[in-house]
This record gives sequence, C-alpha cells and structure tokens, in this order.
Amino acid sequence: MQGLMMDYPLTLQHAFNRAVRIFPRKEIVTQTDNGLHRYTYRDWGKRTLQLANALHSAGVQEGDRVATFGWNTYRHLELYFAVPCMGAVLHTLNIRLFADQLVYIINNAEDKIIFVDGDLVPLLESIADQLTSVKQYVIMGEAPGATGKLQPAIDYEAFIAGQPESYDWPQLDENAAAAMCYTSGTTGNPKGVLYSHRSIFLHSMAVGLTDGLAIGEHDVVLPIVPMFHANAWGLPHATVMFGSKIVLPGRFMDPLSLAHLMAQERVTFTGAVP
Repeated sequence: MQGLMMDYPLTLQHAFNRAVRIFPRKEIVTQTDNGLHRYTYRDWGKRTLQLANALHSAGVQEGDRVATFGWNTYRHLELYFAVPCMGAVLHTLNIRLFADQLVYIINNAEDKIIFVDGDLVPLLESIADQLTSVKQYVIMGEAPGATGKLQPAIDYEAFIAGQPESYDWPQLDENAAAAMCYTSGTTGNPKGVLYSHRSIFLHSMAVGLTDGLAIGEHDVVLPIVPMFHANAWGLPHATVMFGSKIVLPGRFMDPLSLAHLMAQERVTFTGAVP
C-alpha cells in the first residue's frame, strides 16, 4: 500500500523562491576592494533571475556545465542558485589546483562558460589555449594584469544588464545534478563529484537541526570555507534556506580582515578549514 501524501520535489528552486518571498529584507554583505557591498535577498533574487535569463540567452541548456573560478562573493552566490535552478550544473573550480589539473578538470567536465573573478583572470589566461569546451568567459569585477587571452569575454554586469527579473524555472527531477566539484586528495587525476538537488536540499535542512549546526534566521553567517570546496560545506545553501544574514569575505582571507568583518557585522556563526 502506498502513501497518499503530496510528492514534493526537493529542488533548489523551492529554497530560492521561499527565501526571496519570506526573507526579502535580509542582508547579504560582501567585502570588496571598494569596501562593503550590501544588498537584500530581494535584490539578490532579482539579479539571480536576470543571471538565469542571461545564461539562457547565451545558450546554456539543462545539463550543461557552468564553471566558476572565484572567491566567496555575492556574485558567486547568485551563480549558486541561478545555474542549478535553470537546470544546468554549477562546477566550482578549485583556484588552488595546479594548472595541468585545471586543464584536465575543465575539459573533462566540458564546461561551457567560466565565470572568473577579475584578480584570478591571469591564472586562467595561462591555460586558455588548452581548454577545448569553453565558449565564453564572464569576468566578475576588475581584471588587473589581464592580457586579453580569454576570448570571448564579457563583464558580469554587462552580461546580466537589461535581462528580465523573472524566469520560469523548468520542472526538474530532484535527483538531477545541481552542482559538481572535483577531488583534490586522491591518486591519479581528480574525480568529479556530483551533488543532486535532493542531496543539497536535505543537507541544508540538516544544517538547521539543533543537533546539526542549528543555523536559523536570526544568525549572521560568515562562510570562510571556500565556495569552490564541497559547496562551502553547504553553508550558502543552508543560510538562504533559513533566511540568515550572509557575510562573504571575498578575497580578503587574512586573519585581521576576517576578525574586523566578524566584529563589524556581528557574525554569530562561521566555518573554516583549520
């Protein structure tokens, strides 16, 4: 005998929609080269929908891999939801890997677009001629020292400019891939690890349990663990699900900068590699 309760797909689309609807005034704060960037969940939601439209216009389809090569920032958080919610797969590239490993990973995953933080552009430029699947680069912020080897390239803000602030999410299977990363501590070449919508959703719920990390809407969460490492331990997804204020350090990962950011924004929870 089967149960008759409604079958509710555990996809990130539901977490995104709920967060924007219930917590529109909660803040997302990012340390940038020009000081603190501060906006609300409502603003984040609008830009995430614009990003999804921009990706669709760029030819990204369900199942395509969209890569990021960046720090913990608000733009990265927009990608964390826009890409999987439209049915594509977010591939977070580890910026600390050797060049030959990055070449292997990008080609093996068949990444279609790479979003790269400006200060990291030179690292990708050194391997650009070996990347066989990449069709476009999107630069997130200023790119000091860039030589123009990443082609075609467009600025992130120009990429999403003028795009609609609404998007009809496709109906997705909760077991479909939402994100992927590659191992860095195994023998041989790195191996791809795929996270499903369902696994991320359930992990996020577990993070909010009292016997988990007990993160809730009254917390101020600072994910120090990189967003390119194991989904930053699920903190970005969980904080959005529970409506926490989110504080992101950008590239400013030194102890003094982090301590100042914690004190200024009254951080209640953080997570980092020891």
